[in-house]
Amino acid sequence: MAYIELKQINAGYVKGSPILKDFKLEVERGELVSLLGPSGCGKTTTLRTISGFISPEKGQVIIDGKDVTNLPPNKRNIGLVFQTYALFPHLSVYENVAYGLKRRKVAKEIIKEKVNNILELVSLTGFEERLPANLSGGQRQRVALARSLVIEPDLLLLDEPLSNLDAKLRDEMRAELSRVQHQLGITMIYVTHDQIEALSLSSKIIVLNEGNIEQMGTPKEIYEKPATRFVAKFVGFDNELKAKFIKVNDANEVFVEVSNTTIMIDREQHFDVKSLKKGQSVSLFFRPDDTIISNMKNETSLAAKLNYANYQGNNSSFALTFEETEIRAIAPNVELQNSREIYFSIPSDKIIIEK
Repeated sequence: MAYIELKQINAGYVKGSPILKDFKLEVERGELVSLLGPSGCGKTTTLRTISGFISPEKGQVIIDGKDVTNLPPNKRNIGLVFQTYALFPHLSVYENVAYGLKRRKVAKEIIKEKVNNILELVSLTGFEERLPANLSGGQRQRVALARSLVIEPDLLLLDEPLSNLDAKLRDEMRAELSRVQHQLGITMIYVTHDQIEALSLSSKIIVLNEGNIEQMGTPKEIYEKPATRFVAKFVGFDNELKAKFIKVNDANEVFVEVSNTTIMIDREQHFDVKSLKKGQSVSLFFRPDDTIISNMKNETSLAAKLNYANYQGNNSSFALTFEETEIRAIAPNVELQNSREIYFSIPSDKIIIEK
């Protein structure tokens, strides 16, 4: 039995319709699971249903084998970390972290031991007397994390906790969260719309779209083998080319035609081509950073017009036009002239095909 189970949940209404409808989810003990998807897809509704802040109209919430569907949030022993730090501005770091333990009437000497231990865990020893106003954004988020962990929750829920931080602090806090999760072995569910956060933190990613699970898998599976067009687009397969299906050979490799050029696609990189007929229109998806730019044509490359190239150090960002389709590429620097005809190609194992 999974540690957390959502069974046939209907919850979170918008214009009379549930955001989650007959929704099912399973999370194993000790996992760090990211709920990934765009705004309005049901990520926060799922989190609030698990925590008890939304009562489902239908279905069950099971945690560690216990039905908690009708338990209020304060009876579920769940830690919460929000996008806004939600710290008490008039309380010190120590007092903010100790607040939950005081509410539970824990003895003072035990509170002191627990708070000191958790502040050491999140690298805030020496900051006990500071007020939140005198902390950096990353330090405030560490206080919020410590406050949630000090109560020794059965489960930690994080709702876009890093979105208010700058890029450098986000990187630091991702590493901090990963370290803490591995050290404590606590089950975490992490809501984000940022694929980099999800890929770098998670043991499992669940991609949501309009209240439905599009795909569930390891970061490697989601990134390299998206199961649907939606997932492919969401994890960076931004380029799309129209093509005509030719055949599938005995090795299950797919051959398509783009502008009189035959392109082969690796057998593991397509969704479902069994029902395709010769000449049928299909779409090819590939990432900008998998796109190869060259001055020289080869048998699988396509000619395009260069719109611009932006220097970015080791690489450049290229914008191309191919038969009225814009193609983006991030590739090693190539000496190119603006508006000149150049060539691009995609490795066969970096293309995904969908009918």
